[in-house]
Amino acid sequence: MTPPQHGPGRPTRRIFLLGGLAAALGVSACGRTVVTGVSDPSAPASAGSIDSSSTAVSTGLTGSYSIADTVTGTQMDVTVTADSRVIRANGLPNHQTGSFPNVNNPNTISAQTYEFQLPLRGTRADRATQLVLPQPFGIATNGVLFDPLAAEWYRRDRTSGWTIEAIGPKATLGLDDNNAHVQPTGAYHYHGLPTAVLGNQGGAGHSPLVGWAGDGFPIYARFGYTDPMDPTSGVAELTPSYRLRSGVRADGPGGAYDGTYTEDFEYVAGHGPLDLANGRYGVTPEYPDGTYHYVLTESFPFIPRYFVGTVADGFGPAGRPGGRR
Repeated sequence: MTPPQHGPGRPTRRIFLLGGLAAALGVSACGRTVVTGVSDPSAPASAGSIDSSSTAVSTGLTGSYSIADTVTGTQMDVTVTADSRVIRANGLPNHQTGSFPNVNNPNTISAQTYEFQLPLRGTRADRATQLVLPQPFGIATNGVLFDPLAAEWYRRDRTSGWTIEAIGPKATLGLDDNNAHVQPTGAYHYHGLPTAVLGNQGGAGHSPLVGWAGDGFPIYARFGYTDPMDPTSGVAELTPSYRLRSGVRADGPGGAYDGTYTEDFEYVAGHGPLDLANGRYGVTPEYPDGTYHYVLTESFPFIPRYFVGTVADGFGPAGRPGGRR
């Protein structure tokens, strides 16, 4: 296997991951990532719980852990306290990436300095808050940001009212197979489903935990329980409640709504099992008593565009270097 383009050093071939945890961290068959401080999430909960009041299972990625990958250079430390999840990461993905720079993305992947203190348990706000550039949505279990918004507009005019989608029929933003590319700062980030993080997920089981939103709520991807409160109900693909508008655009670029622009989509409550923020309340393997959680989807919005809770101080433009694409 060819190592990722940005990966320095010699491979570390030790691996402490099993089953769903390996998939959640995007470990390839080469098995390079060394993770300490966690156990297989399919194993019974151990005595090392997060804290006595938490409803999260104490194994897996809900507790403190560290990642070190000598091929990719990935470094991540997660420290869980009674009420916070402190994340320090350099933003280098621990999986193979596309080639950067490329013809549609002129930037080179480089290490970042992320430090975020998220609430351990998110709290619902009175109303959902829409993401606005340059706000990222969350951070993956491997330390890469989920950042769905693109600073691209019709005729390059941000006042046009038409925002170009990073994943669309006419998008030319140089995304790789993980629906990711690189900002001018060197920050590699996901615009959609991070395929390497999900592994071979095919609907046979509930999604692995893939990250945390800026308000502290957990993030999953595609598959969840058919009955959100019953883990014995089977697994189904969780689809958004967004759909393409019908007809043609009345102004701006004109033409039929085809998904090129964010404004081509509309939210229709009940169209799918997910809400405006592409999430729902229910039980998950890590949260058997139930929690609100977000879901990454294969179709728009891909990554949620709303927060249901209060975003942590420092998670966003002030918490990372500036510059985007």
